[in-house]
Amino acid sequence: METVQMVLLTVLMFFVLVTVHEWGHYYFAKRAGILVREFAIGFGPKLFSYKRNETQFTLRLLPFGGFARMAGEDPELNQIEAGQTIAVRESDGLVKTIYLDQLDNRKNVIRGEVQSIDLEDALTLMLDVDGDSQQFKVHPQALTVSKGQSVQIAPRDRQYGSKTVGQRAMAIFAGPLMNFVLAFVLFAIHVQMTGIQVANPTNVIVGEVTEGMPADKAGIHEGDRIESINGEQVGADRQKLIDLIAASKDRPMDWVIRRGDESLNLTITPVAMEGQEGGKVGIAPVLPTRQAGFAETFQVAGQSMVDTTVAIFDGFRQLIQNFSIDDLGGPVRTAEVTGQIAKQGIDQLTYWAAILSLYLGIFNLLPIPALDGSRLIFLGVEAVRGKPIDPGREGMVHFVGFAMLFLLMIAVTYNDILRLING
Repeated sequence: METVQMVLLTVLMFFVLVTVHEWGHYYFAKRAGILVREFAIGFGPKLFSYKRNETQFTLRLLPFGGFARMAGEDPELNQIEAGQTIAVRESDGLVKTIYLDQLDNRKNVIRGEVQSIDLEDALTLMLDVDGDSQQFKVHPQALTVSKGQSVQIAPRDRQYGSKTVGQRAMAIFAGPLMNFVLAFVLFAIHVQMTGIQVANPTNVIVGEVTEGMPADKAGIHEGDRIESINGEQVGADRQKLIDLIAASKDRPMDWVIRRGDESLNLTITPVAMEGQEGGKVGIAPVLPTRQAGFAETFQVAGQSMVDTTVAIFDGFRQLIQNFSIDDLGGPVRTAEVTGQIAKQGIDQLTYWAAILSLYLGIFNLLPIPALDGSRLIFLGVEAVRGKPIDPGREGMVHFVGFAMLFLLMIAVTYNDILRLING
């Protein structure tokens, strides 16, 4: 049951991180008036799909991220050209549905050969119906139907490319922005769950006690205050406590602890741990904490954002200087680490989720083709030049970048699986 719970928590965490990111793209695109055709979590084959208003919401097989597909970013799926025979269905004087196949099976429709069509600006359609030219006005949310699938048309003012540089930049930047917001919220929640250190603490407190280790066998409880060891005061110096224990491997130690108002004398003998030097007793020494105030919560959460950001960029620097594929972790390794952290409690999982959310936001802003950072660079160049870069060239850059990232993800995942198999 514990394993199932860990798996569910891990899946839920990934789902929330990716959903928040893509929701940022989706929300600000919709605010700009852009038609968002699909809001997807994952890539590859669809596992689940439903349509709400104009957007298809899908859950896909490969949990490598997600996307919000906006009209105008890719070529339209159903192209209609002059000379093509189609069928249309009118309602209230406007064409609401355009059929491209199985025309003989369509009922209550008008069939004809396309003479001219404009589904982006004028929204008009001219058909040759039995030798008679007829013009139709097309509804701005009309659907084209082909091979059992319906696709909503996208007038030019609903396309991504028709919006200002600022609107498009906000739609792109909003994804990482939402990850930053989520990270801050999670850091704040973690502060409320764990509290902040008491100023000028007098004692080290016992945190987690490892079952079966000397401290557990001697009767140490979580929350006990350590006053002295072998007659020497420990105070609030955790490192001193660790050093005393390490230097007493296989030698009994006299501990004085305080549990509530009671003082207890215990004898504990540190033991050696495989692959580690010195003695261990199986406790996690912590300093006393108190409930954080409202302002303190924001202050500590903000400092956590800064410290974690510095650590992430330091990790990038080390990876560039000494690259090794073993230093990279894909979904498999991340899920493995997440499961281990989840066993330590919901507070640690919350902190880890905050780190991952911040990392996801920063990583997506890197100037790597196919990532949000690269798209923002193209928008910056457009703002300086006063005109956009050729969409075909930009699309090719993003396609190559996505392919390379996908291949790297496959290699990293393969390496993670081999590492698990080899122990």
